[in-house]
Amino acid sequence: MFFNALQKIFGSKNEREINRLKPLVQAINQLEPELQRLTDDQLKAKTPEFRERLGKGESLDDLLPEAFAVVREASRRTLGQRHFDVQLIGGMVLHQGKIAEMKTGEGKTLAATLPVYLNALTGQGVHVVTVNDYLAKRDAAWMGSIYHFLGMSVGVIVHELDDAQRQQAYRCDITYGTNNEFGFDYLRDNMKFRLEDMVQRDLNYAIVDEVDSILIDEARTPLIISGPVERALEDGYYEELKPLVIRLRQSQSRLMDGILQEALKLLKEQPDSEEVIEKLLLVKRGDPKHPGFLDLIAREPALKTKIDRLESLLSGQKTLSQFLGKLYCSIDERSNAVEMTERGMELLSKGQPDAFVVPSLDEGYMEIDSNSALSAGEKIQAKEALETRYRKASERIHTVHQLVKAYWLFQKDVNYVIKDGQVIIVDEFTGRMMPGRRWSDGLHQAIESKEGVKVAEENQTLATITFQNYFRMFKKLAGMTGTADTEAAEFQKIYKLDVVVIPTNKPMIRQDYADVIYRTQKEKYEAVVEEIKDCHRRGQPVLMGTITIENSEKLSQMLRAEKVPHQVLNAKYHEMEANIIAQAGRYKAVTISTNMAGRGTDIMLGGTPKAWPGRKPESVRSTRPPNPPAGRKFWRR
Repeated sequence: MFFNALQKIFGSKNEREINRLKPLVQAINQLEPELQRLTDDQLKAKTPEFRERLGKGESLDDLLPEAFAVVREASRRTLGQRHFDVQLIGGMVLHQGKIAEMKTGEGKTLAATLPVYLNALTGQGVHVVTVNDYLAKRDAAWMGSIYHFLGMSVGVIVHELDDAQRQQAYRCDITYGTNNEFGFDYLRDNMKFRLEDMVQRDLNYAIVDEVDSILIDEARTPLIISGPVERALEDGYYEELKPLVIRLRQSQSRLMDGILQEALKLLKEQPDSEEVIEKLLLVKRGDPKHPGFLDLIAREPALKTKIDRLESLLSGQKTLSQFLGKLYCSIDERSNAVEMTERGMELLSKGQPDAFVVPSLDEGYMEIDSNSALSAGEKIQAKEALETRYRKASERIHTVHQLVKAYWLFQKDVNYVIKDGQVIIVDEFTGRMMPGRRWSDGLHQAIESKEGVKVAEENQTLATITFQNYFRMFKKLAGMTGTADTEAAEFQKIYKLDVVVIPTNKPMIRQDYADVIYRTQKEKYEAVVEEIKDCHRRGQPVLMGTITIENSEKLSQMLRAEKVPHQVLNAKYHEMEANIIAQAGRYKAVTISTNMAGRGTDIMLGGTPKAWPGRKPESVRSTRPPNPPAGRKFWRR
């Protein structure tokens, strides 16, 4: 009560921050008539004037009102767009090295031109980070007309550029590009031996568009540069061991089916039995993606808590490995790790008992050295033979581990797709394909073997960095998105970035409904299909967001059964993305997409003027940006 009363008197922290910036907005507005009277050449002359004043000791904050006013006037003359007052506030927040949350349609791209121009005056470079090449090229060309008018150079970093072109783009006052391109250029620079070969310069100031996606969702995603290993695994290992792993999987699947049936029977007869939880823990660690297990956990979420509690208890008592010995192999989905049990190794070793036995080098060397019957040359040969046995056994065990991961933890059309005879990784956050990327340590080869495509040469990691660590190296970092406030605590804890919610230019009239949550996926999807059918009957265009390719195709199959015409956009059909999204706002259009279409794409309404779009996302925050008018509901996984 007391806190609420104080808030009414003094306003929230966010309101106080906005009010603190309003005098600067008034100062910028007062400069507008004067700047409008200037000729184009006089307005362009402001850039060298500002740089000269910086050189004489003025700060960027001193120049802010005039610089923002100049950009606003340049935008009016080049684009026919004048920054609203709330966009000026958004620009100030970005200049301060904070995150500006601006609702979709409020003009984040235009707002960013203000701090970009101001900070580019130093000549130290500004990075504008987008989520894909299309947006980097679009924004560089679109906003570039403002910068070029004011005498600023603009570069754009995209996938196909060579080093000389990249150097030129980074030497520009302002450089647009994706988080991936910037990160990989940093890694490649760190692998070069001469300073003149490096393409990037000092990491001065970056504005990250869709900052929640890049700095939170993908924070720990590693960027990895790989190269060929000096000595790859022997040819044929994957094909030789693949039948053994298939047999292992079949045996484990039968075992899991039986244990799950026993657990379900016990659950009916003795619902509070500890044995039920023990059996379910075995299924969780034996086949974490078992459909029956996942369905049970969805219906009885309390069971998951009990299973996790037992797992932690056994792990703490150092008895988990012994408990899991009943399995052929143990899968830890959280750490993406696989552990073969004694039972599993026995199954794999049938007919070849020594195939997976790793000899002890120390004992072997001692035995050879103590054998007086061997000459010095024979001892060297014996040691080489021992090392070869050791290497082959180790490699066979490693290959089995990677094949087990491929079969248990990686799903086609979820984690990867097959295209033109190649395994292409799918980005788990955006749903986009990542051609050229490969999993390391033989995992990619294991998946290629699993899918029956050509197994390529093995790679090793040469350089790696996470997005989190890369962006922390900038002297000043800022971001903008429509969905940052929900992650404000994380931004502050990890990056020391405050989030400021920017007011909308006009009052919001949209009504947002509460989340709708179902007990099972089956019930949820049936309700989604009914909602889409109802929208379609009324002519309302619908964009349905899903998390994976598998889910998008499952929903598509259900809509086909109901004879609802629709388009599907996922990594399989990414070439048609622009066309599919361009049609998503048409009368009666139904479009199903993964997250790949959720960022930076404008969807224009077609058909009757009264039609309005509704997007039905699986993940609430990742698909908040479209912010459609009233009638939208959220469908949570």
